[in-house]
Amino acid sequence: MALSGRFVALLAVAVVPTVLLGSGWGASAWIGLLVVASAVDLLLAADLRQVRVERRMPRLARRDTGADGTLVLANDGRRVLRALVRDMWEPSAGQEPRRVRLTVPAGERRTARMRFTPFRRGRRTTTGIAIRASGPLGLVARQRVVPAPAELVVTPPFRSRRHLPSRLARLRELDGETTLQLRGHGTEFDSLRDYVRGDDVRSIDWRATARRQDLVVRTWRPERDRRVVVVVDAGRAGAGRVDDEPRLDTAIETALLVGALAAAAGDRVDLVVLDDAVRGRVLSATRSDVVQRFGEALALAEPELRPTDWAAVPGIVDAVTTQRALVVLATSLDSVGASGDLLTVLPALARRHAVVVTSVEDPAVVRMAVADGSRGSAAGLLSGAGSANGSVDVYRRAAAERSLLDADGVADVARRAGAEVVRGLPEEVPPRTADAYLRAKTAGRL
Repeated sequence: MALSGRFVALLAVAVVPTVLLGSGWGASAWIGLLVVASAVDLLLAADLRQVRVERRMPRLARRDTGADGTLVLANDGRRVLRALVRDMWEPSAGQEPRRVRLTVPAGERRTARMRFTPFRRGRRTTTGIAIRASGPLGLVARQRVVPAPAELVVTPPFRSRRHLPSRLARLRELDGETTLQLRGHGTEFDSLRDYVRGDDVRSIDWRATARRQDLVVRTWRPERDRRVVVVVDAGRAGAGRVDDEPRLDTAIETALLVGALAAAAGDRVDLVVLDDAVRGRVLSATRSDVVQRFGEALALAEPELRPTDWAAVPGIVDAVTTQRALVVLATSLDSVGASGDLLTVLPALARRHAVVVTSVEDPAVVRMAVADGSRGSAAGLLSGAGSANGSVDVYRRAAAERSLLDADGVADVARRAGAEVVRGLPEEVPPRTADAYLRAKTAGRL
């Protein structure tokens, strides 16, 4: 039983006269009347054991985007339910309103509408509903937590979706669906046409030329139904924070954008979330369900402080497809020591597949390294040290420059191993990786 604010006020009205005037029949009668009124109010409050709770809400919601849900209270008792209801969701679920007042007559039900605007990706949960039932006088209340467990899976925000229309337009150009026809690329035969100056002589169809008595060339188009495998690094490299978000979030945005673009091109897209073991997998996503399936799998991905098992990637890709595929490794290249396992596996992987490796740069490090408008060498920065505060600033700039030079070196090693490296700030990596996919389609490397 919980004391209401009205009961506390009435209790004060009863106690203060008693203290000021002393004990007497009048004061005792007043206190006795208040106690009797409270007891009657408690008896008239609804029995919370006769209250049922039902939920109607979506299973998935996108981060920073609203989703609607309803809470239904059914009163199976004989007394009116005057309830203050609080659904016990985690704060990151973004539930509004937090508390709802409902009056439910006996034998009836009432519905409370709620809005969820979650601001954290992952699984958000609630264990039950806290209900406080007051009597008609509002002097006292019963309180009980009704078990009603539920969960809401919060998918990534997919902020890089804004880059999708321009890439889809470029894709339509490659497929010849717009007035701009790009011929001569790809590996899938499209049609025959007359030779014009500048055409690749290797495209001449000699049999058709003999029949027509004129030079005829074959035209090609990017193949459909190819395989794209996106590997999201959920290990130590993904745990580093950039702009108050883990690097894993940039890898997730990259996977969503590339997956949506490749599926729109008619390719089959696969996703693997990897640290020291496979933590999530989506096989053969199609255009209609790629964003939902990827989002659901990536919603529960969390960076772990474990080394990523890059040696398992060739086997994982071979299990997906035996043909040549585009393999996107959404990770980050920092130093030879941190990326050594990845660099070891790249040559064998690049011999069989087209490989793209992403790397996220920290904006704070870039700003520190290019202070005063230019990016100089670490030795040059150190030679300009002056005062104590200036020396600290110069050493920071030198450390930032050293970090970027290490990343440059690792990227060069990855390129020599046969991979294409996409580097940039967090907001730049997803669209640049999508452009790398389009270049691979254009050049017929898939």
